[in-house]
Amino acid sequence: MSTTDISDIIENFDVLDDWEDRYRYLIELGRTLEPLPEEARIPANKVQGCVSQVWLVTRWQDRRASFVCDSDAHIVRGLLAILVSVYAGHTASEILDIDALAVFRQLQLQEHLTPQRSNGLRSFVDRIRSDARQMLARGEAQGA
Repeated sequence: MSTTDISDIIENFDVLDDWEDRYRYLIELGRTLEPLPEEARIPANKVQGCVSQVWLVTRWQDRRASFVCDSDAHIVRGLLAILVSVYAGHTASEILDIDALAVFRQLQLQEHLTPQRSNGLRSFVDRIRSDARQMLARGEAQGA
């Protein structure tokens, strides 16, 4: 399944006035995520700090990131789909420069999330940023 462009997501949120419609759209976005293979649901891929079960696998090809992730909560899957749209296709250094939470503020999502979901969202962002830092460190160690 393909990643939805973040500008399309922002545009779609702008046309949806009702928060019930926005939540339905979030659930729909979650369904667009690439399926996470069962064998990837291991402790090393689990994102700590999320109340829901959340897994993340970061892949690097030609120095650009792609992500496979999943959650046991429909709304959280939608939030993950937004983050994947923000970060996918970027290099590790670009990822470290992106303020993904600014997108959530722009969409007015942060004020509609429980504190636990907001903390989980930050944990997911922190994990992606940590993966990017590890990638940069590996590149520097290899003399890239």
